[in-house]
Amino acid sequence: MRAILLAAAVVLLAGCGGPPRADAPVTVVFKHARMFGDDPVPRLVAAFERRHPGVRVKTEALGSSSDEQHQFFVINLEGSAAARGPGFDVMMLDVIWVPEFARAGWLLDLTPSLAPGELDAHFPAAAEAARWNGRVWALPWNFNVGVLYYRADLLARHGLGPPRSDAELARAVQRIRAAERDPKLEGFVWQGKQYEGLTCNALEALWASGTALLGPDGEVLPDTTRAAHALARLRGWITDGISPPWVSAADEELTRRAFGDGRAIFLRNWFYAMDLFDAPGAPGRGKVGIAALPGRGAAGPSPGSTGGSLLGVSRTTRHPAAAVALARFLASEEAQRVLAGGSVLPTRMALYHDPALVAKRPHMPRFHDLALAARPRPVTPAYLMLSTSLQPELSAVVVGVKTPERAVADARRQLAYALQGLR
Repeated sequence: MRAILLAAAVVLLAGCGGPPRADAPVTVVFKHARMFGDDPVPRLVAAFERRHPGVRVKTEALGSSSDEQHQFFVINLEGSAAARGPGFDVMMLDVIWVPEFARAGWLLDLTPSLAPGELDAHFPAAAEAARWNGRVWALPWNFNVGVLYYRADLLARHGLGPPRSDAELARAVQRIRAAERDPKLEGFVWQGKQYEGLTCNALEALWASGTALLGPDGEVLPDTTRAAHALARLRGWITDGISPPWVSAADEELTRRAFGDGRAIFLRNWFYAMDLFDAPGAPGRGKVGIAALPGRGAAGPSPGSTGGSLLGVSRTTRHPAAAVALARFLASEEAQRVLAGGSVLPTRMALYHDPALVAKRPHMPRFHDLALAARPRPVTPAYLMLSTSLQPELSAVVVGVKTPERAVADARRQLAYALQGLR
């Protein structure tokens, strides 16, 4: 009898997340970050419930802070709480959490429930963030990429195009500021505060320098010379007067507001900012352009780091079929079309050329091209440990209290410990 029940459970898990019988209604709890503006979650839940009359979805919003969300999930998923069930079934996960949660045994392996090639419709960087150890542990849901925003009106006025290299950006800043003679006009603003945003900027600097945080064999900062050049680049923006000193304490919103108010020529930020720049009544409406991040030397533009979220299912859910069905529906083209009409951008590539969506967001085709070249942050269960250990070293360089070479040496020593046993 036990063998029969076990076999039935396996069939249920492998059945692509179909709904339970209509005479056995269940409740699935979806924990997600609070969405601003026109929240699409209620509409998506209503659409799912119409298709699955045997399932009710209870949504519970978390705060907007990624750190707070991570703490909530860890507390509720580990130890004795996981043995009783965490109290929720489907989770909205930051793109950097999937390997950590999968390795800890908190996520249901979705691989048996997916059709072959089901992730192929999503941007490669988003699909890569959903996998770990050759298995799929989450489904891509919404997307962000680091890009360069620029004052298109100022560049056009001075006969300039979007910069493809650091040197071109520096020359553009110097030329425009000299001609405009506005002491309040800054050059290039980016996120230099000691937090995850600084890690993203550092990763992009490493990629622009032709290296990475982790080598193919897991070695930390494998090319120390290029890594030092990458960190020197961050400090150099400030010492050369291209970036204002206050970027060393700046996050996404501080830099976005400065650029959006017309107080900077260039900005490194995420996809989300364009909707705010293009909003009715915004000071920069019609004046903002989008480009790839500048590279070093003649290599051309550099890839941006990815952000966004995915959908995971708790391994201890009491309703795996219904939970997987909900995750798959939310990640579907139909649901992501609703997302794209709101405050976030989808992971499905085809939607960036959808006529109705492009009419509302004309920048989507350009974002598509930039997203294709984007790279995920290192896909490793130790990512948060790596980033947390790296941030003080990065900050020390940005504010000028450590040389890049010393920071690279110290980071290599500290980060090597974080990776022990996780390679």
